[in-house]
Amino acid sequence: MAPVDLPPFDKLTLDPSGPKGNAWGLFGKDNSLGMLNLLTPDVVQAAASEIKDGDRFGLDWKLNALGQPSFGRQPFHQKIVSKAPRTINDDVLTFNTQGSTQWDGFRHFGNQTHKVFFNGTTQQMIETSDILGIDSWVEKGGVVGRGVLIDVASYAERNNITFPAFESSVIPLDLVKRVAEEENVTFRPGDILFIRSGFTKAFESLAADEATAVGRREVAKYVGIESSEATLRWLWENQFAAVASDAVAVETSPVDGPQIPQEWSLHQWCLAGWGMPLGEMFYLEKLAAHCAEKKRWSFFFSSVPLNVPGGVASPPNAVAIF
Repeated sequence: MAPVDLPPFDKLTLDPSGPKGNAWGLFGKDNSLGMLNLLTPDVVQAAASEIKDGDRFGLDWKLNALGQPSFGRQPFHQKIVSKAPRTINDDVLTFNTQGSTQWDGFRHFGNQTHKVFFNGTTQQMIETSDILGIDSWVEKGGVVGRGVLIDVASYAERNNITFPAFESSVIPLDLVKRVAEEENVTFRPGDILFIRSGFTKAFESLAADEATAVGRREVAKYVGIESSEATLRWLWENQFAAVASDAVAVETSPVDGPQIPQEWSLHQWCLAGWGMPLGEMFYLEKLAAHCAEKKRWSFFFSSVPLNVPGGVASPPNAVAIF
């Protein structure tokens, strides 16, 4: 299969009826995969060469890790159902799909000016059909390819740089690039980018009452990467299939806060404009330690979300394999 040919960043806004910078119709009017179309058979086959040692790391944080998720989201709940007198149990899980590690699907966040989702999908279409459901990713075989980790948190720690995890701390793009250069990583079209901010590590250091208080704050402020034209240009020109982080929202939170120029909001451009999945609160601690030990920052990555027709978001069920 031939490589996907992407237009230059400056040629975006493919559909003039849509928001600035959109790539609507690039892969077809009704296509629901967006940038996941970059995960061609050739790209996935090439990624398989990353498997050399067989070491593997699950990247899903525990579903109840947050205790009290931010943004008023429902906490995780598990009910054990005994089948007595037989020695059998079921369990019933109730949770918000964005209450721990998650992929944001294309039904999650629309363009706030045009009031539409990827490819011009309206709220009415979302509510009356399965269009843009995350199950379409599953039907294609999931999010599978070459992962690359940019460990900003470790670099910052070594160089006495601080990005408070529970404030709207902005990690500059220049620093992300600097860490990538230090790691000596090169990007390939279709890569799945991971950026470690240090959020999950900071959260796990909190006492239980502190963690609950963080989740209940009126304004959910969290660290994330810079939202800017430069960041979006870098993401597009490197032809990433998806972008994930251990941060709460990849970009800083709240995503409608004053620290984010809404003209360059990653949620609006990536999800509603391009169909580029955003992965949030991925658990990267063990992965980062292994990368540092091996001095190797790329790996084979596999993620198959929940097969929910019309799903908005999902735990990733993700694994990195070396």
